[in-house]
Amino acid sequence: MNRQATSVLAARGIGKTVKSGEADLVILREIDFAVMPGEVVAIVGASGSGKSTLLALLAGLDTPSAGSVELAGADLFALDEDARAELRGRAVGFVFQSFQLLPSLTALENVMLPLELAGRDDAEDAAREILARVGLAERLHHYPKHLSGGEQQRVALARAFVVRPQLLLADEPTGSLDAESGEAVIALLFQLNREAGTTLVMVTHDELLAKRCTRIVRLAAGRIVA
Repeated sequence: MNRQATSVLAARGIGKTVKSGEADLVILREIDFAVMPGEVVAIVGASGSGKSTLLALLAGLDTPSAGSVELAGADLFALDEDARAELRGRAVGFVFQSFQLLPSLTALENVMLPLELAGRDDAEDAAREILARVGLAERLHHYPKHLSGGEQQRVALARAFVVRPQLLLADEPTGSLDAESGEAVIALLFQLNREAGTTLVMVTHDELLAKRCTRIVRLAAGRIVA
């Protein structure tokens, strides 16, 4: 069986080069790997190895200098920007280190937003249900500034999973949290992921966290080394 033929996500020959003064700075080169449905993949590497750049390319939030990315059966960079955004909204959930909640919206409104953008008429009911699932039923109407870091990241998890994505992309999801809050968030992330059958790709510097994933993709100097 062709491994990439049934993948949720496939990077083929991805390279990223940017100008740095008069010289070219190579961030990524010849990145090839595929992620199968239900896998939990950690992308690890030292600071500056290209982890977050790779995640942005896999999501179509940045464009490569070479190569292609296939997401949910579509060639991302054969699509225009609007079509890429539509595909992300339909197939991808995101969890960021900095939470990326809208400060002017309550927890409930932040989680409702992707459903409303998708035209769902059950946005409030679905958002209430998943916020209760992550332990925030009593915090629906609180704004992000009134929530702890752990609570904000739980809102972000709820927002990511409420659309039932095929693929969840997480960039250092515990990087802004203390150890206790971080462990609670990761336990919840893995639990929600198992229940939803979502494919998870996570950038992390935490080797112990990476070892809890089903596969590790290790970067060094812009290349996959293991």
